[in-house]
Order: sequence, then structure tokens, then C-alpha cells
Amino acid sequence: MTRATFIRPQAKELAKRLKEPRRFIQSISGARQVGKTTLALQVAKQNGMPHHFASADEPTLRAGEGWITSQWEEARQLADKSKGKGALLILDEVQKIPRWSVTVKGLWDEDTRKKRAVKVVLLGSAPLLMGRGLAESLAGRFETLHLPHWSFPEMKRAFGWNLEQYLFYGAYPGSAPFIKEPARWSRYIKDSLIETTISRDVLLLSRVDKPVLLRRLFELGCSYSGQILSYRKIAGCLEDKGNITTLAHYLDLLAGTGTLAGLQKYTGSMAASRRSIPKLQVFNTALITAQSGMTRQEVFEDKHLLGRLTESAVGAHLLNASVGGECELLYWRDNNREVDFILRKGKKLAAIEVKSGGMPTSFPGLDAFSKAFHPTKSLIVGPGGIALERFLSTPVEYWIP
Repeated sequence: MTRATFIRPQAKELAKRLKEPRRFIQSISGARQVGKTTLALQVAKQNGMPHHFASADEPTLRAGEGWITSQWEEARQLADKSKGKGALLILDEVQKIPRWSVTVKGLWDEDTRKKRAVKVVLLGSAPLLMGRGLAESLAGRFETLHLPHWSFPEMKRAFGWNLEQYLFYGAYPGSAPFIKEPARWSRYIKDSLIETTISRDVLLLSRVDKPVLLRRLFELGCSYSGQILSYRKIAGCLEDKGNITTLAHYLDLLAGTGTLAGLQKYTGSMAASRRSIPKLQVFNTALITAQSGMTRQEVFEDKHLLGRLTESAVGAHLLNASVGGECELLYWRDNNREVDFILRKGKKLAAIEVKSGGMPTSFPGLDAFSKAFHPTKSLIVGPGGIALERFLSTPVEYWIP
């Protein structure tokens, strides 16, 4: 099986929505290289509707609002010739076009009035910007489908990866052909994913007064994934005395690209959680290993690094689910007692501790959290608890239904 032939579960939901008689703009959001374009084209091919695809992601593209109108006209012509089947318009990276949401609103409303059978799918790798445009101009006209990073079962089915490969190489399907050439694999992650995300999804689309600081924050965050660092300590590590608010803002921008997030501390109070010290967490473990300069063998011989990589893999599994709206992901710490991850869904809580070494004899963090907050579930992932492979192979909603 290859990436092109593997069909993700979200394709079924998109196909269902496009077959419904009532029209909604379908927005697919997610990080770079998670398969948004592939999924949209697979669905278009399967449903048999004539379709037109166009991308605003070309580096040389200097398109204005007229670009969207031109693509829309192409879809309208296909619909007119379809003998009642209608047509599907797929616009990729549409958020890069100035005033895109206003233009889409005007064209969509015109088609609605004239009862044109044009259905629209919008793709974007900058979820924050996509969400902002949709909410500002297209309220009541759209549905969003979040496409997370690939899971361990998906990488296993598509490429035959085992658990060790998944931990080290992460979950970017485009990188799979390069894993037998470590240097090439690392360059692909750094050049095609990291650099492209930062330079084209953050720096070109958001105001960043200190781009060097943002890049260094990203590098630091990946190397410290799984660790709790105050913004003051982060500023010290980066040798920058800049405003702590700036660092928090930059971390939010990176979270919006699906690369690096700062988890908040569970306190029982949402307001207090938002003011807490962040726990750094990558969305994909490839972002750690590609920048580490270490080989796969060296990583698995380093028990400390392997422990952090294992925790980050669990965190990435949970984080992708939380971004999709299945739950909220936090951590907990009180003095020297800590719980790696807290899942919150309504009034339900699940406390999760990750272990990668020998069989532990006690769990003071879990015990303290249980006494203080009475979680619905307390889970241990690793020796003495749920096997890591089983946990990464199970949908997150299973643990907090």
C-alpha cells in the first residue's frame, strides 16, 4: 500500500457531507503533509462529480481576489456541462489570498441565489488563519473537518512500520520513502516540513517582529518536548530578554501550524490554567529526532532520550485528538509530584502517567491527583500498565468516553 492508495477515515465523513442535498462549504484544516489534498482528491474521484482543483501555495503566486473568482468560474462551467451532477471546487491553501473569505462569501451567496450546483472544499495548513476567516465572513455557511497527524495504526497499515520506527520517524507519510537514507530523511523533515511551515505558514501570514526568536523557540521546544518550562526559563535558554507575552504568542502561532504546543496545567479552574507554566509538546516525534543529529540506534540506546521520546509520542497521540475537539489535554504538577497528561471531557477526567523504563513500584503523582480531583480513570502507559503499542493503537475517546 502507498500513501496515494491509503484512505484515511475522515474521507468517509467528507464524502457523506458532499452527498447531502443541503450545501455547506467544507473546510479541511490540519498541519502540512497530513494528507489534506490527497484526501480531498480521493473523495472527488470516488463520488464521480466533475471537479476542479487549484492551489494558492505556489511560491511565485502573487494572486489577488481575482484568482479565486477565476477558479470558481472553472467549477461553474463544469457544473453547467455536468447534466445535473454539479461540480466540486477544491481550493488549497486559500488563506494565502488577501480577503479570501469575503470573496468566497460573495461567490457562494451568488451561487446559492441562482441555485448553481457547485460544492466547495477549502484546504488550509494554517488552522488559526483559516478559522479566523471562516468565522469572520462565512458564519452559518461552513463545516470544518480537522485532519490530524497520522496515527501509529495508519503508518503501520500504509507502510508496514513497527512501533520503534513510529517512535523515531514520527508520522509524516511523505517522509516514509526516505527512512533507509537517514541523512535524506532528516533533510526532508527540516527543509520540506519545518522550514516551509515556519517561513510560509507563520512568517508570511502573521506579524512576527522577532523571526529569529520564533525559530529558536521552535528548536528549543522540540528538544525539550515533554518538559515543563516557565516562559522566564525559556527566555533565559534563548538568551533573549524579550517580552514573555511575545514568547507565549509565538508558541500559540506554532501550535496553530500543528507543530509545537504548550500544554496548560490542570488546576480545576480554566482561568488559572491559562496563566500556568506550559509543558512543551510536539505534534509529531519526527520534529524531535530529525533535529537531534542522533541516529536511530543512538536514540534507543539512550534511556533518558528514549523516555522523553516515548512520552512525546503519547503526548502527540493525545494532542492530535484534543485539537480535533475530542477532549482537552493538560498536565498536572504540585511541588515534586506530577502527572504527565490530564484528559478533560466535560466533567470527566483521565490521568495518564507514561513509563518507559523498568517496572515502577509507586506512582505518587497519580495518587496525589486522584485524592485531590477524583478522576474518572487513572492510567499507566508502559511497564506495569497498558502496553505502549496498544495505547497508541487505540482511539483516545476509548479512554475517556
